[in-house]
Amino acid sequence: MTTTRTATTAAQLRSTDRAVARGFGVFTGTVGVLVAAWLLLFSLPGALDRERDFRAAAACAPAGGDDCLSTVPARIDRAVPVKPSPRGGPWTWMHLTEADGTTSRTRLEGSANRWPAARAEQRVDVTYWRGQIRYVDFESERRYTSADVRGDYRLYLAWGLVSGTLGVLSLILLYWGTRLTRASGRARPWLVGTPVLGGFLLTGIGTAATFATDSAGAALQVVGVSAAVLLAVCGVVAVVSARRSRGDDTVVMQPSVPTTELVLPVTIVGEVPYAGEGGHLVVGPVGPAHLSAAPDWTGVAARREVPQTLTPIRVRPPYWSDFEHIDDGRKCLVLECEDKGEGEGEDEGVRVLIVTHRKHMPWLLGALRSAPTG
Repeated sequence: MTTTRTATTAAQLRSTDRAVARGFGVFTGTVGVLVAAWLLLFSLPGALDRERDFRAAAACAPAGGDDCLSTVPARIDRAVPVKPSPRGGPWTWMHLTEADGTTSRTRLEGSANRWPAARAEQRVDVTYWRGQIRYVDFESERRYTSADVRGDYRLYLAWGLVSGTLGVLSLILLYWGTRLTRASGRARPWLVGTPVLGGFLLTGIGTAATFATDSAGAALQVVGVSAAVLLAVCGVVAVVSARRSRGDDTVVMQPSVPTTELVLPVTIVGEVPYAGEGGHLVVGPVGPAHLSAAPDWTGVAARREVPQTLTPIRVRPPYWSDFEHIDDGRKCLVLECEDKGEGEGEDEGVRVLIVTHRKHMPWLLGALRSAPTG
């Protein structure tokens, strides 16, 4: 009675955990998609419009406004390194005094030590656009300031693609996982890993394309082609996995009777006294106590004998429903057993699962003195 109540409570807790995980997946996926929509549909067009207007701007007429390029002479007062740098790498605050006595400062990328022309009292020309200094002309070179709008779209595009891809990936994983668990009980972690790998590859490709191309359109073309290729690959994987899920999944394994006593790490699942979320089985040659459950790797203390009524049925791969009992499904196999108990009817057996590493399964089968049948 206590075992049944404990198993029921554990099942309820696991069901709650799965519901929380699904809710968190839906929340993160939705937030990612909404953030991407904001960045790509609102912020990105604004950045592209500003860049287009800046590139099309002409020198100001006498009565020009903020949308034209206004160039004024200035004198460098001093150059001060930026600490910390706003965008990584060395940046420098350039303090200026303009011809009409107005003082200003602007931020330039790089160290002033690299510019022979950036010395105190040096004359320069600064160009304003929409109220901010966009670039500074020295004697022989032009340096753009941190207010340069060219390429600002790249950050919005890159973060939009990252956020959108990860958001969509979260939603796809929820759907993919639901379909897999319904279509086939077999647990293959690489099936879930396929969309994860595809999503991260698409994220990396999108980010690289954003900074490697010279326009947002070109970057989106690269992302579109890459998404089509990755989607096709994931589709092939889905088809292959569906075909592999058909038929009998019994694993044929030759039992090996141990000649000495061995302690095998296992997990026993079922409403039986010797079950638990973790532990060890002590297996040995055929005898009165050839199979015992123990709580630690020594297998010495607190042994609980496994009854002779435990009958192996078959060995199979892990199922999705087993993951709550399995630490590493890639290396484990599951031995399905039935424990009918002493003096019970033929139809009253208890289903028992023994999960262990595949290399330990032959010893377990040998200790039970029976090979599984399909």
